[in-house]
Amino acid sequence: QVQLVESGGGLVQPGGSLRLSCAASGFTFSRNAMNWYRQPPGKERELVASITSTGSSTNYADSVKGRFTISRDNFKNTVYLQMNSLQSVDTAVYYCNVHTLYIAYWGKGTLVTVSS
Repeated sequence: QVQLVESGGGLVQPGGSLRLSCAASGFTFSRNAMNWYRQPPGKERELVASITSTGSSTNYADSVKGRFTISRDNFKNTVYLQMNSLQSVDTAVYYCNVHTLYIAYWGKGTLVTVSS
């Protein structure tokens, strides 16, 4: 069965950094693009970053461009999200996601709270 398990969330001060990890299993990780989404309190879930299967190309939401970096390790079946210069607007539950042709799989999420 497909499993996506996020980790690395927590409380961080404004201007601080966190690195999120997503451990994947149950599918051929190296053949699929991976995504990070987030859902701030009271708001819709939004796409934050995407990375191609080989890691050759990445895309970011305008709101995080220049601050966040998505990467992957296909030997460890893990995708990462490095988050720098965090601000209160980045507070959200962050979700790891993979889209197949017909099915989208989601992790349970990890909470990132940016507060002083």
